[in-house]
Amino acid sequence: MSDIRRTREQKQRFESLAIVHLDDMYNAALRLTRNERDAEDLVQESYLKAFRSFHQFQPGTNCRAWLLRIQTNTFINRYRRRVKERDILSRQENGSLDHSLVCRESIDRYSNPERTLVVLGLSDDVTRALAEVPTEFREAVILSDLAGLSYREVAAQMGTPVGTVMSRLHRGRRILRESLSAFASERGILRTQRSVA
Repeated sequence: MSDIRRTREQKQRFESLAIVHLDDMYNAALRLTRNERDAEDLVQESYLKAFRSFHQFQPGTNCRAWLLRIQTNTFINRYRRRVKERDILSRQENGSLDHSLVCRESIDRYSNPERTLVVLGLSDDVTRALAEVPTEFREAVILSDLAGLSYREVAAQMGTPVGTVMSRLHRGRRILRESLSAFASERGILRTQRSVA
């Protein structure tokens, strides 16, 4: 009976502390995956992992940052798995892999270049520019600038020192600025040096 009560109390604590961050989790997942269905899957898998390991959550700490870290790690692991699957598939197609077990449905789902890039709250130009930022820099920009985490929270989320976070943010923001400056000049939002002179 006490196990049932303990499980029920843990479920209630999880719902009160974690479920309230569902919108933030979905928005971050959407920015990472750039696809609504994949974002939903990522959030669902992340919440399932979070619930299973909720006994490790330290009460009084930032639950949102803890959840985002689980989600980011899940995304990174999925990304690595996709890279391996693509490598196996390409080696199989080249004939350099005699036998393999490859999930073609998963490869098709993750590598379809026709997918629509959808990110809530960002214009298509910003979304495209963000997609061009390499993954490790994009992750830092998303967690800091879009999710609103502090440098320390981003460092904990990414499992890197604060200095590395600052460096990645600097480089990610610079790549975004360069990508968006042409767009801003075309739209008359930013005047170029020549137009000022």
